[in-house]
Amino acid sequence: MDFLLNPSIGYLMLVAAVLFTLVAIMTPGTGIAEILAVFALMLAGYAVYQLSFNWWALALLVLSAIPFMYSVRGPRRGLWLALSILGLTLGSVFFFPAEEGLVSVNLPLAIITTLVYSAFLWFSARKVLEIAAVRPVHDLSGLIGEKGEAKTAIGEQGSVQVAGELWSARSDAPVPVGSTIKVVGRDGFVLIVEQAVK
Repeated sequence: MDFLLNPSIGYLMLVAAVLFTLVAIMTPGTGIAEILAVFALMLAGYAVYQLSFNWWALALLVLSAIPFMYSVRGPRRGLWLALSILGLTLGSVFFFPAEEGLVSVNLPLAIITTLVYSAFLWFSARKVLEIAAVRPVHDLSGLIGEKGEAKTAIGEQGSVQVAGELWSARSDAPVPVGSTIKVVGRDGFVLIVEQAVK
């Protein structure tokens, strides 16, 4: 475990712990990111316990979670995400105090690591946010009011094509095959339709 006492290795473990924790926040329930975050936190914790650290950098790392949470849940997501990445970058690079110079970690390593994890966090967080904003395909309530086509004759049962997908449907009044239909309700995964007035 002595290799963890190198500030550069401790820095990498700290960055990995923060990164896996943020991925776990973005995509909860997978288990993989959570396990990797705990493992990296244990290794980073050992380095932090054995080495001295800057309290202000620790505070900056913790406070960077606030804009990250805003980026996941609030408006101006790009701005909050950029602030979070900036705080995480500064907090992790300056976490271990330098005996001489500005930083104690290997400078090329810090630059490359910062560029890679910043780019990864920027693109992955934005993709997760885009996916979260998309209406679920099985949200049948979102189809109410949409028009489509009767693929079979519809009465107690039938099939319609709405929003590019084939759905089970029923209607109180008979609807002939090929008719334009309008979705007026739903019953579970069955759309309730009526013949659209032209």
